Amino acid sequence: MRQHLVLTLVGFFVLACALLASASAAPAVVESKPAATTAGTESSAPSGDKASSQGTSPKKVRLAHIKLEGMLPESAGQVSLFGDLGVDLRKTIARLEKAGDDKEIAGVVLEIGEVALSRGKLNEIRGAIQQIREKGKKVFAQLESADGNMLLLASACDEIVMPEAGIVLIPGMKLEIAYYKDLLEKVGIEADMLHVGESKGAAEPLTRRNMSEPVRKNLTALVDDMFDQMLTTLAADRELQIDEVRKLVNEGLITANKAKEAGLVDRVKYFDEFRSELQQEYHADKLVYVVNYGKQDVDTDFSGPMGMIKLFQTLMGGDGAGSGDQGPKLALVYAVGPITSGESKSSFGAESMGSETIVEALQKAGQDDSVKAIVLRIDSPGGSALASDMIWRATQAIDKPIVASMGDIAASGGYYIAMGADKIFAEPGTITGSIGVVGGKLAMNGLYKKLGISTDSISRGDNSGMFSGTEKFSDNERKVVTAMMQDIYRIFTTKAATGRKMDLAKLESLAGGQVYTGRIAKRKGLIDEVGTLRDAIRLAKELGGLDPEKKYQLMVLPEPANPFEELFGADLDKEREVQLMSGLGQLVPELRGPLSHAMQLRKLMREPAMLLMPFWVEVK
Repeated sequence: MRQHLVLTLVGFFVLACALLASASAAPAVVESKPAATTAGTESSAPSGDKASSQGTSPKKVRLAHIKLEGMLPESAGQVSLFGDLGVDLRKTIARLEKAGDDKEIAGVVLEIGEVALSRGKLNEIRGAIQQIREKGKKVFAQLESADGNMLLLASACDEIVMPEAGIVLIPGMKLEIAYYKDLLEKVGIEADMLHVGESKGAAEPLTRRNMSEPVRKNLTALVDDMFDQMLTTLAADRELQIDEVRKLVNEGLITANKAKEAGLVDRVKYFDEFRSELQQEYHADKLVYVVNYGKQDVDTDFSGPMGMIKLFQTLMGGDGAGSGDQGPKLALVYAVGPITSGESKSSFGAESMGSETIVEALQKAGQDDSVKAIVLRIDSPGGSALASDMIWRATQAIDKPIVASMGDIAASGGYYIAMGADKIFAEPGTITGSIGVVGGKLAMNGLYKKLGISTDSISRGDNSGMFSGTEKFSDNERKVVTAMMQDIYRIFTTKAATGRKMDLAKLESLAGGQVYTGRIAKRKGLIDEVGTLRDAIRLAKELGGLDPEKKYQLMVLPEPANPFEELFGADLDKEREVQLMSGLGQLVPELRGPLSHAMQLRKLMREPAMLLMPFWVEVK
């Protein structure tokens, strides 16, 4: 077995070396072929201009070219197996900030591809774009086509460019929930679920065919506010009347030329034509796009006798060099994914937040004398009640300022872990609140009968079958479980009221499982400020006695897993689930989200009580 593993590892490293060595052989600078022969492309940081033979320097203008695509996860990122540093939200914003500060960069061309961003991440990037514009540099958005979120992102820029065949798709907002009661009945499964809080609808998809009235009322208010944010943001950015934007949204599908006439797009041009126009507008003898601006690359030259050592260092997550900076620091702790007991898990993009991992990260930051303040960045729909409480307790045991910053979602357990912070920030579109409790089980006896499976048991104790997967709760078992959940709800609301310095009765009127956008949560007093991660970091500096205008070293926790561990330390059962989702997702892409949510819920159902969002929301 060991010999086979060694041979497998050696074979893998030989293959990796060959691939990486061939990648490193590619030229560092590539000259493109734009319409104007004096425009070019650089793939690395700019160097100084060389004087011509006549002793004069041609005017060379550099624009940072940054492409945005994918999900941009809320994490520290990691080194991939083949040389490229992982792309995440924090690093993307750092690249934009660098372009704004770089005196050799005259502006930014933002190529917006197929981004999968919800409102929290979208607002973070919009804020970074605004920072560049405030420094007197223009930001240009290039889109082949655009959906609602892509247009919201692009509208933060000075100009939007789209080719003639492009389409703007902004059909408004629709929240849709799938219900499985009939499906479960067909296969003989009964969902026996309990909840505390009339708007706590996390179990409704398993027990109903449609929304209950309290849940519908709450979700209607949520959608109304998010729709209003979309209309007002587009109207302000594009200098249009809200009624004009509403009319365009009601139309839904708009061609590029019509979008230009309506004021949603500034130029209908192919991108090479646009670059030629920019050269003239910047009065440049040579216009250069610095492609992949600010994106750090890993050294992929693994040739020679030291190549294998360098490869091992890369696979283990870096080059082994430390910063050596012993000055004051800020700690940025990422709390991402559904909340479970034990260690955090990450498998090829899917993350869960383990209470042990987050508690250790908080303790490490708390015990480091050089760390003056902590920012807790939360992007979580909640999960285990016990795990959430353990993380909350860790924040209380730290005698340093803690500022919570909410991303796309920080609801139920995600809100619980923020309650102990000195200040709470949320994005305008963050989904938060959902103060309530849900629990229960699936009774499989009907399915077993359909399959010809019988069960037999010997039990002792009045409630020994409480969490049996065969039968529903007995009356006495239901009474015990309900009492436990009500106690957890009391703990939740009491701690929330204390943390928000709010009368308990008022807090309870905001609880009951109700969810809010960050903008509404601010009005209700559930958070302190509407702002970005940058705003939260600035306040953390002030609370930690540091200069808010000065940059300090950032300790990012938990430390990201390296790809070597993911490849060879993966859980086989989890990998089978990943393969299943990948296969079905490729066959029917629409199933990818529901499958992922179903598997997350399956894992969380092992907990006796959950602080979980009543639904999964994907804003498009």
